[in-house]
Amino acid sequence: MIDKGIVEGLVAEWLEGKDYFLVDVTVTPDDRIVVEIDHAEGVWIEDCVDLSRFIESRLSRDEEDYELEVGSAGLGQPFKVVRQYVNHVGREVEVLTCDGRKLHGVLASADDEGFTLAVKVKRKAEGEKRARWVEETLAFRYDEVKYTKYSIKF
Repeated sequence: MIDKGIVEGLVAEWLEGKDYFLVDVTVTPDDRIVVEIDHAEGVWIEDCVDLSRFIESRLSRDEEDYELEVGSAGLGQPFKVVRQYVNHVGREVEVLTCDGRKLHGVLASADDEGFTLAVKVKRKAEGEKRARWVEETLAFRYDEVKYTKYSIKF
């Protein structure tokens, strides 16, 4: 089986000097290699092809046969690394918390510790007859959520 660390090292070598970043590398027991990269402005197919050729030029099919897939982190897929959170600050996201709440809001901030989400909630102020929509900011550690993903709206 091809070592995942070797593939990660090759990807890191290709990434040097580029604005791309590694999201995930998966190597299955039957040597299917899946590499996901991302970029703040999206991923170009030409760059996926370039990375694929780079990896193939450094792995020997004579030693071990493998299947290689290089692509972008899917738009509707959950975030896997902090940099994806940072790149999506200011955009609408969907969050599923560990306690089962599904929230929609704007990703307000993100750092190594966690992120904040601006959500609209209905609140009835004291002395008012009707509840009004107000914005509330919620803070989360990454281990408090099952997933966060970009919210696609049509």
